[in-house]
Amino acid sequence: MQRGTGTGRLACSTSLSTATDTVTAMPDLPISFEDIAAAHERIRAAAHRTPVLTSSTADAATGAQLFFKCENFQRIGAFKFRGAYNAIAQFTPQQKAGGVLAFSSGNHAQAIALSARLLGVQAVIVMPQDAPAIKIEATRGYGAEVVLYDRYTEDREALGRRIAAERGMTLIPPYDHPHVMAGQGTAAKELLEETGPLDVLAVCLGGGGLLSGCAVAAHAMSPGCAVYGVEPEAGNDGQRSLRSGEIVRIDTPRTIADGAQTPFLGQYTFAVIRERVTDIVTVSDAELVETMKFFAGRMKIVVEPTGCLAAAAVLHGKLDVRGKRVGIIVSGGNVDLGSFAGFLQGPQAEQ
Repeated sequence: MQRGTGTGRLACSTSLSTATDTVTAMPDLPISFEDIAAAHERIRAAAHRTPVLTSSTADAATGAQLFFKCENFQRIGAFKFRGAYNAIAQFTPQQKAGGVLAFSSGNHAQAIALSARLLGVQAVIVMPQDAPAIKIEATRGYGAEVVLYDRYTEDREALGRRIAAERGMTLIPPYDHPHVMAGQGTAAKELLEETGPLDVLAVCLGGGGLLSGCAVAAHAMSPGCAVYGVEPEAGNDGQRSLRSGEIVRIDTPRTIADGAQTPFLGQYTFAVIRERVTDIVTVSDAELVETMKFFAGRMKIVVEPTGCLAAAAVLHGKLDVRGKRVGIIVSGGNVDLGSFAGFLQGPQAEQ
């Protein structure tokens, strides 16, 4: 394993509330590369420039040259800090005084909580009661108030909107917001600044904030790069949406990739994905576990199941990468240690 050496305008204006416009109402993409570049400058002093790692073992197994952008080393342990900080940093004085509310299974929760603390803003986070304990504890540790809900019986968006309205807070969704998307795209911008042009970029996919931002960055910096989203087999709403040309909604998927348990893409994120993403593929929970084992055993890093999505697609042959230069976004490393040990000790039955 080798460690790399790292050296706007909004097409759709927004008041930093949940997006309600339809895709057909947006003639232009909701973010541009200029927005990503501006976000990069905005977050530069607060966010880590995460390392790009390589593995000769992975290269030999795939016949490709792989570059892993390790966002598991980002603040709060995931890429979500980029978008959260970029969004709150653009609050008006009135919004800062009212506070911020977010709903999240964990990483966006921690990202909003820490960003709010750094920027002097009160935060309330709506989290599923079955979210990993490490994520709930960390969110509270950053000073946020946590409101728990049942992800299988309650609508987190409705709950979040109600609390935000009652308390006069600004709601920042986990992915479907131009400022969040632009912030997430800075991960691919940094990767491409270090690697130069790539043939393929594989990105984890939940609601699409990371994928949409990275796709815009790749399109600008490496026009010949094919961009692929990767989601769990149990939650292939993104794949179905891209191929049908409209947003497909599914039941909340049951998968160990808790950060990708989203039942549908966002309006803003889908607008970008359908224009800038080559295809979306899926991987099984068993393949995610094998990829976690690879990262732990060969590269000596801890990666959560959701963070393994993109790498799992490449390592298990879901994408044709032989002879190509491939970027892989490793999106996070927040996994309960007890669960992590369980994953490594034996085969994981698919849920």
